[in-house]
This record gives sequence, C-alpha cells and structure tokens, in this order.
Amino acid sequence: RMFHDDELEESEKFYVGQPRVLLLIYALYNTLVARSEMVCYFVIILNHMISASMITLVLPILIFLWAMLSVPRPSKRFWMTAIVYTEVAIVIKYFFQFGFFPWNKYVDYTKDKPYHPPNIIGIEKKEGYVHYDLVQLLALFFHRSILKCHGLWDEDEKGDSSSNKEDTDDELSLTGGRRDSSASLKSVNLAASVESIHVHFPEQQTAIRRKSSSSISQLSHRSSFSSHRSKRAILFCSASYSAVKSHFDLCCFRTLQVYVPIRQFFYNLIHPDYSAVTDVYVLMFLADTVDFIIIVFGFWAFGKHSAAADITSSLSEDQVPEAFLVMVLIQFGTMVVDRALYLKKTVMGKVIFQVILVFGIHFWMFFILPGVTERKFSQNTVAQLWYFVKCVYFGLSAYQIRCGYPTRVLGNFLTKSYNYVNLFLFQGFRLVPFLTELRAVMDWVWTDTTLSLSSWICVEDIYAHIFILKCWRESEKRYPQPRGQKKKKVVKYGMGGMIIVLLICIVWFPLLFMSLIKSVAGITNKPLDVSITITLGGYQPIFTMSAQQSQLKDLNQTGFNAFLGSYRGNTAALQFLEGYGKEDITLADLEGNSNSLWTISPPTAASQPQDTAQGVAQKLTLPQLCSAAGVKTWGRHGAPISLLATRFCWTVYPYYIKAPSDSLAKPIKQLLTGMYCRWENITVSLVKNVSDEGVREWWVLNQLGKRYKTSEESLELFIFSDKVSPPSLGFLAGYGIMGLYASVVLVIGKFVREFFSGISHSIMFEELPNVDRILKLCTDIFLVRETGELELEEDLYAKLIFLYRSPETMIKWTREKT
Repeated sequence: RMFHDDELEESEKFYVGQPRVLLLIYALYNTLVARSEMVCYFVIILNHMISASMITLVLPILIFLWAMLSVPRPSKRFWMTAIVYTEVAIVIKYFFQFGFFPWNKYVDYTKDKPYHPPNIIGIEKKEGYVHYDLVQLLALFFHRSILKCHGLWDEDEKGDSSSNKEDTDDELSLTGGRRDSSASLKSVNLAASVESIHVHFPEQQTAIRRKSSSSISQLSHRSSFSSHRSKRAILFCSASYSAVKSHFDLCCFRTLQVYVPIRQFFYNLIHPDYSAVTDVYVLMFLADTVDFIIIVFGFWAFGKHSAAADITSSLSEDQVPEAFLVMVLIQFGTMVVDRALYLKKTVMGKVIFQVILVFGIHFWMFFILPGVTERKFSQNTVAQLWYFVKCVYFGLSAYQIRCGYPTRVLGNFLTKSYNYVNLFLFQGFRLVPFLTELRAVMDWVWTDTTLSLSSWICVEDIYAHIFILKCWRESEKRYPQPRGQKKKKVVKYGMGGMIIVLLICIVWFPLLFMSLIKSVAGITNKPLDVSITITLGGYQPIFTMSAQQSQLKDLNQTGFNAFLGSYRGNTAALQFLEGYGKEDITLADLEGNSNSLWTISPPTAASQPQDTAQGVAQKLTLPQLCSAAGVKTWGRHGAPISLLATRFCWTVYPYYIKAPSDSLAKPIKQLLTGMYCRWENITVSLVKNVSDEGVREWWVLNQLGKRYKTSEESLELFIFSDKVSPPSLGFLAGYGIMGLYASVVLVIGKFVREFFSGISHSIMFEELPNVDRILKLCTDIFLVRETGELELEEDLYAKLIFLYRSPETMIKWTREKT
C-alpha cells in the first residue's frame, strides 16, 4: 500500500484499544481544539454576564462586529487586541482594589447599587474580582497556541508583506479615498498593518524646506543685518505654518488609519469576491422564539417591583404589565425586520441591523435595565439567560452576513423532507394562531411577484395541502398495506385507541379538572376575620361581634381525630368530612358581650318580644370572612344565613358553617341534623347599665353546648373553608364546570366534528394517488419568482388554477407513473 507506515498503524491500533471513557475524553479535547475560538467567545461573554461592566463590554461588541465577521477567520490583530486588553483590564482591576480609594470604604453599602460609578466601570472592590479574567486570558493563550501549531498565527503578517510589494503610493492618497477600481478596494483588509498604507509624510517636506532654508541662510551670510533679520522672520513664519500644517496632516492621517480599514472591512463584507452561501434563518428564528418565551414567562425580571408577578394572574385580572408589553413588542418587531431582510436578501441592511442591535441591546441591558429593575444585571438571572440566547442570535447573524444570503428561498423550511417528523411539525406550525397568515402576508410584501395577495395565499394553501398529501403517500410507500388484508391490531388499537382516549378526556375534562384542582393543587383558605350579627325580624341588630387573630384557632391532630370520632356511624357527616383536613377547619371564639349598644325606641322594644313569640324569622348574619391564602385576599362579603324559628326556644345557632370560595356562607346540614348533633341552644339576656351619663343597654349571648367549655359568656363557631385553586390556574377555575364546557369542550367539539363530517366534499382534492406533478408545479412557481421571470409566474399560476378547476385534468395529472 502507498504511504504505509507501521508506526502509524500501531498507533492507530493502540488508540482504538483504549477504554471508551478515555476515547470520549480524547474526542472532547479534539472538539475543544477544533473550536477553540468558540471557547474564547463563550468565556468572554460569560465574563461579561457576570461582571456586567464597561471594562468587559468592549470585547463582546468586538466579537460580534469584528471577529465573527472576519473572512475566513479572525485576524492576529484581533487576538492580540483581546489578549492585551484582558491583561490591561486585570492590572486596572488589581490597582483599584486597594483600600485607600474612597469608594472602597463603603463596599457593603454600594455593592448592590447598579448606577454606582465603580460598579458601572468595573473597578469595584469584591472577592474574586479577577477570576473570570484569568480564565479568559487562559482561553485566549490556548487558542493562540493552537494557531501557532497550525502555522496560522503569522499568516496575516505574510499577507501584509506581500501586499506591501504590490501596492504603490498612488493607490491610496492622503485623504484615504477609494481606489480607482473596486478590485483595489478588496485588496485591503482590516488586518492590514499601518505600514501598508502609503502616505507622503509632510514631515519630510518640512525637513527639506528646513534644509534648503539653512543653505540659503549660509549663502546670504554676507548680507546686511536688516536683510538677515527679515529673512529670519520669513523663515520663522514658514516654519510655524509648516508645523501647523504638519500637525493637521498628522491628525488626518491618524484618523484615516482608523477609518479606512474599518470602511474597507465592511465594504469587503458587503461586496465579497466569493461567498459560501448558507441559510441559518431558521436557527435565528428559533433563538428569537426562545427569547420570546423567556419574556413571556419571565417578564417580571424586566420591570420594577414585579419580582413576584405572574403573567397568568396578571392577564386574568385584565392587567397588561408595561415591562411585558414593551419587551414583547420589541422582540416581535426585531423578528419582523429580520424576516424582511431575509426575504429581500440585502446584506447591507443586515449589517446595519446587526450594528444597531449589538449596540442597542448592550446599552439597554447594561445601562438602562439596571435602573428600571433597581438591581444589577449580574443579579438578574432571567435577563442573563435572555442575553445569552441573544448572543447566540448575534453569532448566527454574523455567520449569515459573512456567508451571504441564499439566492433562492423556496417554500417552508419544514417542507424539505417528506416524513412523519416534517409532517407533524408542519401541521403544528400551521396550528399556531396567525403565524401562517402573518408569514404569508410578509412574504407577499417583501417578495417581487405579479400575483395578488389572494392569489399568493391560494398558492401557499395549495402547496401546504399537496405537501401533506405527499407525506402521507410516502408513508404508504414505506409501510405498504397488502391488498385484501385487514388492518393490523397495532394500527387499530394504536391510532383508534389514542383517539378514543383523547375524545373521552375532552368530554370529561371539566369534571376532572375541577375535581383535581382543589383536591390536589388546592390552597388552604384560612379566614382572617369572622363577624356575626344577630337580628330579630326586621328590627335593629341586637348583637354584633367579630373575631380576629388569636381568637381564630386551628385544630391539632388530636382534636381533629376526636372530632371525626364523634360522627362515627353518621354516613352523611363522614362523607362530608372526607373533603376537609385539619388545616381547613378554624375555630372562632367570639366574645359573648355585644360590641355595640342597643338603641331602640320604647314602643318598638315593647312590640319586639310579642313578634318574636309569633315566630318571626330570626336572622343570623356572617357579613364577612376574609382569607390570606395565596397571593390574593379572598373575601366573602355579606353572606347571610336565614334561620326560621318554629318556637321561641332559641335553638337557632349553627355551630358549623361552610365557607365556600365562590358563594355565600351557609350552615352545614350534614353536621347539624341527626341523632348525634343538633342546632345549639344560646341564652340571650339584656344588660342595663345606669350611670350619670344615662342608661346603656346591650345584649349578652352564651352558647350552652360548647366543645371547649369556658366560664365566660362566649360563642363558638366551626368554619369549614373550601380550598381554592392556585393563582396560576385561576383563569380556568374561575369559569366553573359549565363555563369550561361552554368554552373548551364545545369549541374543540366543533373542530372535531369538521374532521368527521364534510369529507365527501373534498374527495377530489384529498384522494390523489400521485401528487409529484402538482408539487413540482408549485415549486416551479417559487423558482421562476426568485429568478425574476414574473410573466412565467403568471402562466404557471394560471395553469395551477385551471388544474383545480378541471377534475378530468386533475385525474390525469395525479395518476400513478407507469
């Protein structure tokens, strides 16, 4: 064999025989070496995310606007700039760690202030101030060593020396204007050294003038004193003018040294000699989508005083947070602009958009956002995650600019293959509300075409339908069904069983959801205040009392077990108690003396006992029960309980009250009836106090059958509080069972019914044995549109419409190939 080497063969055998773990380590190291520049980029961005200062801001911007845009790779000048800049940053940070600086005396007070100048600059005193800078410097030196090993470190210097021989002085004037031909512009890159730009230095002319002036002065040495003095003045003025002109020319030259390479760099980027055309728009769109999701679920990180906010609870209360609205609109706007640039295939617009986004995002994230949120960027985890994904987007955008946009954009990226994955992803893409419509309209606006909007949408719909049919036909070819054989049980029970389970779940979803939302994910709803008002008939209340804080007691496990044991044998009571735990029961201890005086006229007071004896309705009112469960305060306002007294025995006090989360409080009949429990008796007495200030009267009530007996007059009340749904699911639980059936089940049922009915009307468009010719016709329409053959686009569109208007022609076109 040619190039056979025994040592290499033995080395290969030795390498293959190594353990798998060691081979994995080798592979990871080789990957690290192959992408060492990506490691450097990652470490620089990570350092900036953690430090978030002006010192670390420079290199990320240079990465997205210089390094990643360089063809074919970043130059030696960039890597030397990054290395030197990192070293200088380490020295500066070390210098400002000394305690004699005034701002280092109050570090604990100023360390969390986002607009404190040392924090913004990055020179604040802190532990581990230089750790990530050292890791960054180590990564840069690692990449430098790899470039040297492959002979790529001094490649730019060789290119500069060769360009020095070819360039002449007249190719680039002092003003730094463009060369006569575009080819000469492309020969200068950003890595060109200062010596490669040939400029006539004014200092040489000044020196010549000075030399000639010196010789003239020597020749005229014999002239008179006045003549010699006048010549000296002339020479002085000439020298001053030359010095000023030299300084001005030097400033212009230094400016051109910066401006010309940058201008030439971007010119070469927009007008390359060759470009490896690629298409990474899908990846950029996915990165933007991830950022969009981060904004939706973490919008509170971009606003002020909203750390505990929840988007679902905010929207359920018809509130749109400003931070959420601004972030969504900005993110969505950038996605629309990016789509427009992609369709127009304008690299210059993409470069301008990239520069604006890089500077805008960095300025907003590291200078505006900390002031809005009142916390440093390094303490905002959601913002850090959003910025990291945005950096991935910047890298993909730079790669797209460097390679150039594709010359032809044909169809959807999900329609490149005809398999189940593409089929389901494409159908999921079409199910997203307004996404298909928005994409179609944007494509029509920013694509050169002769079709109207309705015709454009018609072509898109036909193409989508034919693609779906093509996927199904390909699946039938891969998994053919022999003729005359019944369907396999795997197919029937797999597909049919899944549909049956899905339909059953949809039908019974509201009942299951409302049952589990409180039993599994429910939150205990403890009352904060219990108020009782007792009135006789329609007269003035005779008793008012409330209980708060220490007067509201919880049951322990022993008391709860004893409570359950007292209802042993009572099926109705035990069934009711199954839905409550000890944490859902609250014992209210109410003072027996009314907290309001009884003021009533003598005639009314005389008639009240007579009306009561005749069986007038007594009303026991619990006006308010409040709870602090969850984030919200759940209130129950004005919850009256009407009790009809059959005889004047005052057996009217309901010992057990149910406090639902969405209705009025009411007595628990399962616990108040039967042989074990009954309505409790209360004694009512009127206390009269006569003093110099007058006569004062108030009512005193005492409950006789109390579980926790006390010597004082008091009332006990057991409150059973229903669990409430968590705030994040409150928007669904608030509809109730009937609301969920009306809003969910019926709407979904409408779409399901459309799938199972009306099939006969679409047979001629669904049952197409071979769709290759129609699919090719749609692809041809896309192709001629991209090549600018707009007249041919009209002809092909007319042909497509005629095909769908003629069933006989459709049959001929969709026959199987013989």
